[in-house]
Amino acid sequence: MTTPYGAPQAPQSDQAPQYYGAPVEDPGKTLGIVGFVLAFVFAVAGIVVSAIAKKKSREAGFDNQLAKWGLILSIIFTVLGAIGWVVYIIAFAALAASGELSSY
Repeated sequence: MTTPYGAPQAPQSDQAPQYYGAPVEDPGKTLGIVGFVLAFVFAVAGIVVSAIAKKKSREAGFDNQLAKWGLILSIIFTVLGAIGWVVYIIAFAALAASGELSSY
């Protein structure tokens, strides 16, 4: 085909333009962030939320690093907190047994 001026015309396609869908987002991303923050604030809740986020991300085929680190840090802080409470109870019991702990 040519235009009225003799220049060749580009062939026209019958196909509709193709649009790409919205990018797929990690379903556990927000929970991973929340779990990571909870690791520093309330470690037991951080374990639960991070584990849920990690599971949701894994099922969708994503690697959620914040959920993984939130889970690791939550476990570490929970263990350190438990050790701290045990040391506190032992020290309190030792002071009470030695008589150093008295009420005036």
